[in-house]
Amino acid sequence: MNLAPILLFLAFGAPLAPAPTPGSRLKDLVGIEGVRDNQLIGYGLVVGLAGTGDRRQTLFSAQSLANVLERMGVTVSPTAIRVTNTAAALVTATLPPFAQPGSRLDVTVAAIGDASNLQGGILVLTSLRAADGQVYAVAQGPVVTGGFSGGRAGSGTTVNHPTVGRAPSGALVERAAPSIAPRGSLRLQLRNADFTTASRIVAAIETRFAGAAHAESAGVVAVSIPGDFAERSTDFVAALESLTVDADRPARIVVNERTGTIVLGRDVRILPAAILHGNLSVEIQTTFAVSQPNPLAQGTTEVVPQTNVSTKEEKARSVMLKEGATVEELVRALAAIGSTPRDVIAILQNLRAAGALEAEIEVI
Repeated sequence: MNLAPILLFLAFGAPLAPAPTPGSRLKDLVGIEGVRDNQLIGYGLVVGLAGTGDRRQTLFSAQSLANVLERMGVTVSPTAIRVTNTAAALVTATLPPFAQPGSRLDVTVAAIGDASNLQGGILVLTSLRAADGQVYAVAQGPVVTGGFSGGRAGSGTTVNHPTVGRAPSGALVERAAPSIAPRGSLRLQLRNADFTTASRIVAAIETRFAGAAHAESAGVVAVSIPGDFAERSTDFVAALESLTVDADRPARIVVNERTGTIVLGRDVRILPAAILHGNLSVEIQTTFAVSQPNPLAQGTTEVVPQTNVSTKEEKARSVMLKEGATVEELVRALAAIGSTPRDVIAILQNLRAAGALEAEIEVI
């Protein structure tokens, strides 16, 4: 591994105060317990394909087609039919809270056999079930893939992903979503559990509705519906969602080592530190030479390996940062002298290990 050498002398004082940011809506910070999405799934057939459907090896698509035809009064054996315009598919959708019968949903259709393209296909009537086994919607309609595949083996081309498509508004809700409407009280679930944020949410609600809220934990705030809103719980929830809260966010650095992406939080502090990030590259080369004996000598030809080891170490480069420098300025200075993202990641990790970086490093 060959990393650019970097010599850092950091002499920092108090960090610059971050610029004030507007608060977030309570609607963006919490969800209401019982008001949630539900996942739906179903098995169906996509028909009308131009010879790009399942092949003979996919037995369940032929069996499914035979079952559909039998329900329509046509009896045929699955082993006696051979069609390439049909593909078996799994159909998924998300049922939003308070969805009522007659509402429309978007569905995703994905081939599960060896079909090569769903372009131009029509999804046949498919029941969509939730985790409780009940049917909440039915889907049917044309499938839009957003990609295509053309040509034959060896001379074909494929754009995007033609075996997965969507049917916009292709599902019709048949059963109301199992959502719980707030009555008397409700519980707010923080999307990112944090004690400080939960306390600030309670303070914001108490300012508007005195004696209505208390924090049960870092992730849950219980709210009682005031008497004025006893019959208007929807209006009360709307009033809560419009409240502004300054959410507390921990100092965090997110690192993606696969792509070299580094994302920094605004509250990251660096303490005084001196770091030497050196470069030492070791190169080992092995060559094979042939040892040939004299013509009259009694010997054999041998292959002799010859190993050559060489080392190389570049001179260190220095970066000087003024008092009050931030991590953003540090990263920019490292990039200015030609440091790679992996160099920056290694330096940040060593700063954290030395206790000079007051931030959490999350590697994804």
